[in-house]
Amino acid sequence: MEFFYAIIRFFQMGGFFMYPILIVLAAGLAIAVERWMHLSFARKANKKTWDELHPVLAKGEFDKARELANKDKSTMAQMLVMGLARQGAVRRREDIEIAMEEGMMEISSELEKRTPYLALFSNIATLLGLLGTIMGLIQAFAAVATASPAEKAALLAASIAEAMNCTAFGLMTAIPLLLLHARLTTATGQLENSLDMASVKVLNAISSYSKHQIERG
Repeated sequence: MEFFYAIIRFFQMGGFFMYPILIVLAAGLAIAVERWMHLSFARKANKKTWDELHPVLAKGEFDKARELANKDKSTMAQMLVMGLARQGAVRRREDIEIAMEEGMMEISSELEKRTPYLALFSNIATLLGLLGTIMGLIQAFAAVATASPAEKAALLAASIAEAMNCTAFGLMTAIPLLLLHARLTTATGQLENSLDMASVKVLNAISSYSKHQIERG
């Protein structure tokens, strides 16, 4: 209980700007949790989709692959369905590659959505902490100016200690948000790399099948 009361006292001593920093922290954590769940779900869904489509593509059964991709809602299927749609109309590798790159651009914007806000919130928390400290120091010096000489030293020390709480809380908010931003950015990059790898494998499968058809013809 003492630790709990110490946290409450620390928060109360920080002044008004502790509340905006708390709001920034809550918003940042909410975004981080939502993005992590979204990326985790997308990663699992993509693996399941690839495990189903890869054997079909390896056999050159592109009609069946298109049917499976159209029924799937994963980001992997969203990208592959555009390339497979072109495969049914044209045989040129460049056209199919462009179609999948277009799909990849749309998927990337969806995967990266809201993640940059974490870095922004980290900076905002730091600045709010500094602003709160500066405002606290201004009030402290104003109070000291009207205090008696005997009270000035003690009053100034106490006021500065209180004002520094705001900077401390700002940094305590900013550092975790910055780390979460880095982790989510890495997870997003890994997911995008897996999609790029899958697109290359699909292109190679289509090219190999087309080459085989030409040799047979």
